Amino acid sequence: MPTIFTRIISGEIPCHRIHADEHVFAFLDIAPLSRGHALVVPREEWAMLHELSDESAAALGRALPRVARAVMAATGATSYNILQNNGALAHQAVPHVHFHIIPRFPDGSGLGIRWDARALDASEGAALAARISAEMARG
Repeated sequence: MPTIFTRIISGEIPCHRIHADEHVFAFLDIAPLSRGHALVVPREEWAMLHELSDESAAALGRALPRVARAVMAATGATSYNILQNNGALAHQAVPHVHFHIIPRFPDGSGLGIRWDARALDASEGAALAARISAEMARG
């Protein structure tokens, strides 16, 4: 079954579109955290970032700075957050890759963040980095 984002991209559900090209579609969030809160979505319908084709991922990488610049210029925001969640445990509500561009303003509107940082054990870090590097080498 198509996601709500696929239905928006196809025109079945209306939106306030701000960008569209062969691989990427961007529109204003209908429940914004701040003025100008936008979603940048690949046309490919995959739930998680690691599932995207290289072509689609590269297109997102090109579109994100362009959309962020336009949102900042149009809203007057001087700061913003980019949020991207993968999976239910990471608070992903729509199973279709999407990036939020959330402008920040002096009134405090925007994304609230809690960052529970922990110390990285040196030997555990070295072992984990080696495993991740080995996976990167596999492609």
